[in-house]
This record gives sequence, C-alpha cells and structure tokens, in this order.
Amino acid sequence: MQLPSGCGLSIATMDHHVADSPGQILECTASILGCSITDERLAIYLDQEDELRHVRDEFHMPKMKDLPSIDPTLVEAEDDCVYLNGNSLGLQPKKTKAYIEEELDKWAKIGFHGHFVGAFPWAVADECIVELMANLVGAKKEETALMNGLTVNLHLLLLSFYKPTSSRYKILMEANAFPSDHYAVVSQIQLQGLDPEKCLLLLSPVEGEETLRNGDILSTIEKEGDSIAVILFSGVQYYTGQLFDMVSITKAGHAKGCFVGFDLAHAVGNVELCLHDWNVDFASWCNYKYMNSGAGALAGAYIHEKHQYSVKPTLHGWWSNDMKTRFEMDKKIHLSPGVNGFRLSNPPILLVRSLQAALEIFNQTDKKALRRKSVLLTGYLECLIKHYHSKVPDNPQKPYVTIITPSNIEERGCQLSLVFSCPISSIFMELQKRGVACDKRVPNALRVAPVPLYNSFSDVYKFIKILNESFKAAMQ
Repeated sequence: MQLPSGCGLSIATMDHHVADSPGQILECTASILGCSITDERLAIYLDQEDELRHVRDEFHMPKMKDLPSIDPTLVEAEDDCVYLNGNSLGLQPKKTKAYIEEELDKWAKIGFHGHFVGAFPWAVADECIVELMANLVGAKKEETALMNGLTVNLHLLLLSFYKPTSSRYKILMEANAFPSDHYAVVSQIQLQGLDPEKCLLLLSPVEGEETLRNGDILSTIEKEGDSIAVILFSGVQYYTGQLFDMVSITKAGHAKGCFVGFDLAHAVGNVELCLHDWNVDFASWCNYKYMNSGAGALAGAYIHEKHQYSVKPTLHGWWSNDMKTRFEMDKKIHLSPGVNGFRLSNPPILLVRSLQAALEIFNQTDKKALRRKSVLLTGYLECLIKHYHSKVPDNPQKPYVTIITPSNIEERGCQLSLVFSCPISSIFMELQKRGVACDKRVPNALRVAPVPLYNSFSDVYKFIKILNESFKAAMQ
C-alpha cells in the first residue's frame, strides 16, 4: 500500500515534533489513506512502513493452538497469538536455543575445560557480554555487572549504600512500589536495628489520581532530604506504567546529599537510559521482561564509577576477587573495584548465553528507531481505546475503560494500564479465549504492552477488535 507521493509520513521519517503527537500522525496518515483511524488499512500501512518489522522474525511468537486458555471455536489454530505481555515475560529469541545447546555440547565434550576455552569461557562468560548490557543502560562497561536476580542485587547494593546515621536514616520510595522492593527495603531497615515505620518514607499520588506528580517528588526531597539516606524509585512504575523523571530525581537527591538508585525492571529494554550521564548512583534490574532472556534470567546491576573505590561491598565472595588473583586461592581478597566487587559467584553459563541472544538483537537495533516505533505503537493503542471505550456521558450504563498511564509520551514507555468500570475477570477470560496474552492485576487493571521489537500495528488492531468482542461476550 502506498500513500500519495510527497506525503512523507512513515515511522522512519518522523521528526521529533511529530513523534511528540502520535495521535496527529495517525489521524493524518489515515486521512491521506482515505480511511478512519479505526480502519485496518492504517495498521497494514504502518506495518509496511515499519523500519523494524524484520526484528519480529528474530523471535518465537506463540501460536493460538498452544495457549492453555483458548477456545478453539473462536480462533485459527495456526495463527500467531496476540502477545502483548512483554512487560511480564518477553518472547524467546530464536537464537537462544542454539546458544544454550552450544554450551551443553561443550560441557558434554570437554567437561571442566570449558571454564577457560572457547568463545565463551565459563569463568568469564558474563564479561563477554557485559558491554552489550552497558550500552543498553547508558553505562560504562566497568560500571555494569551481570549477576544474581534483581532483588538479590538490590539487597547487595543497599547493604553498601544505606548507611543510616542518627540524622540521615530514611529511605524514600513509592508507596505503591513493586512488593519485592518494599520487602527488601523494610528488611534492610530492620537489619540496621531500626523501625520501618520511622525510616520508610512512602510517597503516594494526590487523592483521586493514579500517578505521582514529579513536582511532589521533588518537593518531598527538598523538604525531607536532610534526613533521607537513600532515594529508591522504579524507572517505570510496574502497575501504572508511569516513567519517572530519573534525571530530576537524581539531581534533587544529590543536592540534598542523598544516594539515588533505581529499580529498572520495567525500564530496561523499554525506554532510553543514560545512567552514567544522569549521574545515577546505583541501579538493579531483571532481564526477563522487555529484555527477553527467559524466566528467572540473569539480572543486572550498576554503580557509577565515582563510587568505585568509596563504596565497597559489605559481602564478599569468590568472584569479588580480581581475576588476576582469583584462582590463586589466597585467603586474602584482592577486591575488584566498583560493581565488579559486588559479584559473589561464578556466572551461570546457560543464563549468560540466553541473555546474549537478547542483547545481540538490541545492539543490532537503533535505539532511536525503537523509541520512535514505541511512541507511535502505544499511541495507536491509546487512540483506539479512547475511540471505542471512553466514558459516554449520555450513556452512563455503558462500560468504559480509563487509561491510568500518563498520556504524555515523556512519562511512559510502551505499557498502557487500563482500568475497567465493570468487573474485569469475565472480560479477561474472554480475551484469553480469543488468544490475547496480556496481564491482569488486582484490583481491576489490565496491563497491555505493545513491544516495539516484536509487536506490530496489526497486533494492536487485532487486540482492539478482540477487546470489543470480549466486552460484548462478557456483558451477555
């Protein structure tokens, strides 16, 4: 499908001011095509113009027939499912299996020799791909480590960065942070013999609102900063999909003498990150959501280079030791500087190779192109939801959907969180019957994430069509 010559509208050629208003580019493109924004022709055209459409071929897309909850009378068995759940678990890269099998084959053939030979010697396998990870989070190689799981890393980092004193003892975080972050922070406070009720400063949205105002975050830091030891926020809020202004939060925290760290579980692989340039003190993230490295994947950690000698790990292990002396088996540790000293154990090679498969895809893809597509793809989803499912004042009985994720594209990644005016369980069941994979969260939200790496505009179109059908079926 071709637009009239001279139109010049495509994802690849969107400049910054156009990308700031995805609704305008969508409406304009639909108008030139001679259709409405709800017409499938728009989705088909946008997919044809997508400079990243080939990246989808790097992933396994689940088939309808293989999903556990589908109704075979409502779907075509061999069709791809509508997978919009990359914010929970990313899809498997096609290279993953081959990379893992390489290591299993190596183990079978040469046994322990695999620790020091081959393209990925097991003893330093994490270091073979850490630069790829560092590039993605905007950090230096020496500031980045691949180790453990997210919460384990968060504990290790807090043990060193949270050093409460009589005057500076609080940790500031979101009241609605992911529960595991809350558990970790409470236990760290208790480990210091302190009372979480007095030391944990929780920030909630203004009454009647779903997301935090950046001004309220900054004013709280200004007001309470002298008593705050650590500020710990998520990069992207797991429930609402709100992207926090990490730059201003970090700057405000430092102005008050606080350490500033982030849980980037829902940010890495989703939004652009520049941890080093933003002067972030520390961060931790998992790699199984937008990073597509498999359930329980090897996680990441970051510490800014300015702390490489001043902030040291509280706990030491074999891999904390400098590689030059690690295998001399000396009882005296020669601590690696910075985040590398926080490593405790040898890297799990199968998880390293799984992460490699995903990182290679990201590092072969332009970050700006990913962001451009993400903005338009999520904007397309937003426009269609508002078109079909906005609240109708003249019809108060009609069920409606409220998008609680910020509408400002600078305050969100690819996830939209939808809250329903009616019970969500029956609608969610109908979506599953029709092969939609998305995420239900209590009490009444549906998290939908069109991931630019592998989701298409046609996926969004199909989702809306199925959502419309599911509303009707659930209301019968």
